[in-house]
Amino acid sequence: MSLKSIAAKIFARIIARKTAIWANNPLATQEKVFKQLIHRGTSTEFGKEHGFKEIESYVDFANRVPVRDYEELSDYIEKIVAGKENILWPGRPVYFAKTSGTTSGTKYIPITKESIKCQVEASRNAILNYIRKSGKADFVNGKMIFLQGSPELDQKNGIQTGRLSGISAHYVPKYLQKNRLPSWETNCIDDWETKVDAIVEETLDQNMTVIAGIPSWVQMYFEKLIERSHQKVGALFPNFQLFIYGGINFEPYRAKFEDLMGRKVDSIELFPASEGFLAYQDTLGEKGMLLLLDAGIFYEFIRAEEFFDPHPKRDTLKEVVLHVNYVMIISTNAGLWAYNLGDTVQFICLKPYRIIVSGRIKHFISAFGEHVIAKEVEVAMQEAIAQTDAKVNEFTVAPQINPTDKELPYHEWLVEFEAPPAQMHKFIEVLDKSLQNQNSYYYDLIAGHILQTLKVTPIQKGGFLAYMKSVGRLGGQNKVQRLSNDRKVADVLSQYSL
Repeated sequence: MSLKSIAAKIFARIIARKTAIWANNPLATQEKVFKQLIHRGTSTEFGKEHGFKEIESYVDFANRVPVRDYEELSDYIEKIVAGKENILWPGRPVYFAKTSGTTSGTKYIPITKESIKCQVEASRNAILNYIRKSGKADFVNGKMIFLQGSPELDQKNGIQTGRLSGISAHYVPKYLQKNRLPSWETNCIDDWETKVDAIVEETLDQNMTVIAGIPSWVQMYFEKLIERSHQKVGALFPNFQLFIYGGINFEPYRAKFEDLMGRKVDSIELFPASEGFLAYQDTLGEKGMLLLLDAGIFYEFIRAEEFFDPHPKRDTLKEVVLHVNYVMIISTNAGLWAYNLGDTVQFICLKPYRIIVSGRIKHFISAFGEHVIAKEVEVAMQEAIAQTDAKVNEFTVAPQINPTDKELPYHEWLVEFEAPPAQMHKFIEVLDKSLQNQNSYYYDLIAGHILQTLKVTPIQKGGFLAYMKSVGRLGGQNKVQRLSNDRKVADVLSQYSL
């Protein structure tokens, strides 16, 4: 065992002890974070306008600070972008994480010196936790690749600006610099397809041990590796041990990945966002991610079915219950206050607090009152793949409200198959029954002949890739929208149907 491996195991034990302290004292930890945030925010423009000096409890905070999304905070953020100080957080941010908004165009998420420190530590601790739980540390001697956006940053009035993954590339620890791939020059390539080709060339003959990224884009990398080497990824990289992913649910991709790899590889899930690093998988082989309670973020939760009510109840950690779909609201050491992250989560464990990401509050189908969410369609797809011989590359779901020939409306599943099922009718039956079992509203609509059984539209191979390219969202942190309440995605994708 190398010195680096031994040091990693020692460090992992230290971090495990620190993690256990706050994980075993969750409410006290969150109270401490809350008080620290309010104290730091008191002198800001936002804090003065919302009377932070008078806030003595969470109830005071909830009464004074309404829930807002990016658009509703944009007046404050525009002042920061213009160069003003002490607006949402003392001083100025050190970065803006540049993301694409659905209604506001480009979004500039502030990242402060405090919040980037928490982001980096959380990413590090996720890997150290894996070392602690698995006992494996030899992978630190091999090459590690993180498929990410360009690390080249622009400037906004003296503040460095870029994608979160590109910003993170500047914080790879010195002891891992020699292990990191791709090269800086390759990582700076803008065109995603050209970049992946260059990454393949750089990694073909390397001792790859860790590969990380959004599953859909890692899949593209794996397919190009196989095309170039004529070997499964697991054979090409015999020491490949750990796949790190986030951004989307991996389960619909797992069977495809295991086929591309030719063997099983350990995996851990992360929940990073431009607004903060929220959770990571702390167990091996079990679902759920440990909610990070000591990372400069104070959490609130609103039940998804109540979110659009005039005055929905805001729950703190002590009030949440298992298996309820919550919209996550965060206040952070980057100066985001009662901020609607847009993600929905469910708690699957309360000791410690572990979550799964169930979707986006704006991404659902409720054209007929069914309120189908991402988790439900992903579970349905997992069951359909498990019970048939289908292999699926990608999919999305949309309502068909006005079908032709006087048919009943239905949900249309646009699916890119690696290998279509021998019995499509069985594949559709499993999908539909699973959705009915999970969602009583959908069941009632089917049983009441308001909706007919869902339909599957096969998409040609490479169709989703072509779609993402056509809308300028190829690679990096971009993800295919899993489901929509309209047909904006479906109508464009339909041009790639078989």
